[in-house]
Amino acid sequence: MITVLEVIKRTTEFLAGKGVEGARLNAELLVGHALGIGRMQLYLQFERPLAEPELEGIRPLVRRRSLHEPLQYIVGTVEFCGLRLKVDRRALIPRPETEYLLELIGQKLAPRPPQLALDLGTGSGAIALALAALYPHAVITGLDASADALALAAENAAHTGLAGRVEWLASDWYAALPAGRRFDLIVGNPPYLSEAEVAESRPEVKNFEPVRALTPGGDGLAALKQIIAGAPPRLTPGGLLALETGIAQHETLRGLVAAAGLMGFAAAPDLTGRPRYIFAQAAG
Repeated sequence: MITVLEVIKRTTEFLAGKGVEGARLNAELLVGHALGIGRMQLYLQFERPLAEPELEGIRPLVRRRSLHEPLQYIVGTVEFCGLRLKVDRRALIPRPETEYLLELIGQKLAPRPPQLALDLGTGSGAIALALAALYPHAVITGLDASADALALAAENAAHTGLAGRVEWLASDWYAALPAGRRFDLIVGNPPYLSEAEVAESRPEVKNFEPVRALTPGGDGLAALKQIIAGAPPRLTPGGLLALETGIAQHETLRGLVAAAGLMGFAAAPDLTGRPRYIFAQAAG
């Protein structure tokens, strides 16, 4: 009978041959997921022989990964800001870059925690739920134009025990918000890739993640323009706008922020040093 280690080695070779990055790590995570055990426990069972039913559980997962389906969609969950979230093709996979945006927001708002916060384009609900966990006394609204994404966000709210902490709203950006509704914090990871960037992206991205969550089309700026222009009447005095953006967009966005009448434009790099985030405030 074939052992756990032999399956991992064969899976690694197979995935590497298909051009999958991090083939060994992927192999370990897929095998562990199929067997219902974590990586550390997996290491302690390298010599364990696997029965045919166990191998039958592993094979379809490996086949899906060999076609470049994202690992997160295959295992069905991702860790984000200490929350275990369900992920599938209804929404973008939450990324470490967005986790870091939440960290930066926490630093900026440390002296003045928000009471009202809005997550634009909530997708899986990752940002909204992380804000709900970080600010237990705040009222959080998560909106998205996709009914499928909102359904996934609601499932994650229930799964994380945060159901009732976030109001989910079907809206094309600010369109469905009640008149006069304002927020201390507006945050978003909107679609910002250009069509060309999506076409050049890895198969895991362009072939599986929802295109409308990746790009608004054209040069990738349309959603950011709409969000920035519409922010001033939706922010409380001194309220913060925080956005994840494309790495070549900051000079354009600086001009858009100024044209909208927002103050204190600031840019910040992600953990790899690429210009990734912008911040601005409403006049106070």
